[in-house]
Amino acid sequence: MVSVHRDTRRGAPRFARGILAKAAPPLYRRAMPRYALKIDYDGGPFSGWQRQNDQASVQATVEDALRRLDPGMPGIAAAGRTDAGVHATGQVAHADMVRDWTPFRLTEAVNHHLRPHPIAVVACVRVDDRFHARFSATERRYLFRLIARRAPLTHDVGRAWHVRNALDLTAMREGAKHLIGRHDFTTFRASQCQAPSPFKTLDALEITEHPYPQGAEFRFFLCARSFLHNQVRSIVGTLERVGSGGWQPADVGQALAARDRAACGPVCPPQGLYLTGVAYPGDPFDDASGEDAQG
Repeated sequence: MVSVHRDTRRGAPRFARGILAKAAPPLYRRAMPRYALKIDYDGGPFSGWQRQNDQASVQATVEDALRRLDPGMPGIAAAGRTDAGVHATGQVAHADMVRDWTPFRLTEAVNHHLRPHPIAVVACVRVDDRFHARFSATERRYLFRLIARRAPLTHDVGRAWHVRNALDLTAMREGAKHLIGRHDFTTFRASQCQAPSPFKTLDALEITEHPYPQGAEFRFFLCARSFLHNQVRSIVGTLERVGSGGWQPADVGQALAARDRAACGPVCPPQGLYLTGVAYPGDPFDDASGEDAQG
């Protein structure tokens, strides 16, 4: 017969106290503080945003810099996975850090470790752990720069698409009207696109013309909640054909209705594309300029 001695102060058998202490989960575990980072980068030297095993990526470079500060940092998630050569002035990512940092100190420290790479954290703010850079986003904004002139580019090499022929702004705007709204964009997405549906709502597509030495610069501004793989570059490449006279504006609508990738115009190169902004409910960066200004 086994005798059990009770600890009357705790109300549990003495032999069980050690077992219960080891098996019971901690009553409280401190959550890792989450930070939203607004990131600016030149995509030229990188294989894209997403981490690659054997190539330099923006994600891996930022994660490596953050782990110099907090080795236990699990990784970052971003609003958009830009392709190789695509730039950003308003990419957003979030990171869960082990240590508590003031946004100012974290910004300064990570930018120090990002040197000499062409990447910079331009804003940082502490956010609720329900915030997710990708899934909380309600809008993504892209800019595409196209420069039309006969002479080669010099200062904007790698930062804009260069074409030698003149372009008709009015014709491109007429063609763009066919793409506004919710459509099946099968024609304008990459064949390897992994999105479950080709339907997207293009909220805005504006084209402006600006003076450029011995030529003209055309800027395409596109806005949607989300985009398909290569959708922006497919749209701009098709509209360039309209501007050059190779397509009529109505041909854009016919290509869209075809829902056939073969009906798309040429896909333009990535160098002129910029992720310029991401919107969220109650934008966390609204007050970032004044937060923790003194560190």
